[in-house]
Parts: sequence; C-alpha cells; structure tokens
Amino acid sequence: MAEIMTVKELAKYLKMKEVTIYRCAQEGRLPGIKIRGQWRFDKNRIDEMITQSNSQRI
Repeated sequence: MAEIMTVKELAKYLKMKEVTIYRCAQEGRLPGIKIRGQWRFDKNRIDEMITQSNSQRI
C-alpha cells in the first residue's frame, strides 16, 4: 500500500522548506496530486525520482 505524504511530511523527509515543495509541485518537478486544494505525494514515486536522479549523475 502506498504511503501518502502531505507537504509538511515531504518537506521534512527531503529536508526542504514547505514553500519549495509547493513551488516544485506546481512546476511539475515533484510528482504529486492535488486533492481538494491540498497537495499529496506518493512516497514510492518520490523515492524513485531520487534514485533516478542519483543514477543519472554517476
């Protein structure tokens, strides 16, 4: 089952400011969905994005 994270939870997980999470989500740089005006993120998709990003840099 997918772990769904709020902006606050994701900001803490990624060690980023909440405002940066909002901006990245709106620009499509973070995979998320908006439900009733609130952003939600699938932790598995975030982890995959990080893994892909790291493998491209090596």
